Amino acid sequence: MPEPRLIQSIERAAAILEIIAEEGGAARLQDIAEQAKLGKTTAHNLLRTLDELGYVRRRAGDTRYHLGGRILNLARIAGDDGALRTRLRPVLESVAKRTGEMVTLAVPSGDEVYYLDAIDSSHALKAGACPVGVRLPLEGSAVGLVFLAFMPRLGKRVLASRADALGPHILSEIKAVATRGFAVDIESFQPGLHCVAIPWREGGEVRASIGLSGPSTRLSPQALTDMAWMMMREVERA
Repeated sequence: MPEPRLIQSIERAAAILEIIAEEGGAARLQDIAEQAKLGKTTAHNLLRTLDELGYVRRRAGDTRYHLGGRILNLARIAGDDGALRTRLRPVLESVAKRTGEMVTLAVPSGDEVYYLDAIDSSHALKAGACPVGVRLPLEGSAVGLVFLAFMPRLGKRVLASRADALGPHILSEIKAVATRGFAVDIESFQPGLHCVAIPWREGGEVRASIGLSGPSTRLSPQALTDMAWMMMREVERA
């Protein structure tokens, strides 16, 4: 039985991703083309496709191609959840201690939010059960809005696939999150529940979101804003 033939474009795209990874996560077009033994035009066209799909990206003021959020998400799923949880656990503990509210750590997983870690509220009146291990739609929570706002290709893909169900209001909400730097949920996810979430970046890429939630009777919109700035300061110190 003859061996199956490789699909050349997939083989080349995989080689390009490996070259960028071997160069430390970023490489120039000329170097990629030379190492992959491709013409610059062919390499550029493959990189444009990978860019559109979110597997590579360009950064402002940088001529190199970087590994994108989608490939980093695959790497996260393959095994660095534990490291991320360990790294950010002290931030969650500090925020929980200062506020007494439930604090969560979430990451994008495909087109969903996956909750890696959580610390329960110390108050008698709680926001609900800790959601560790739970998956939710990106558009269904403050942490999800963070990913939609700060991971543009992910947001574009989700909005394109669910445009009819989401409606125009989600676009204005995503723009508001991108402008102010954090997401606020005023009883959209659950009646009587207010939430706020901030992004956590590594190497300029948003990798996770830290959220805080509690009863609306305890967390006014102004309190959520104050807590967002406090959380961002905690992240900067981490």
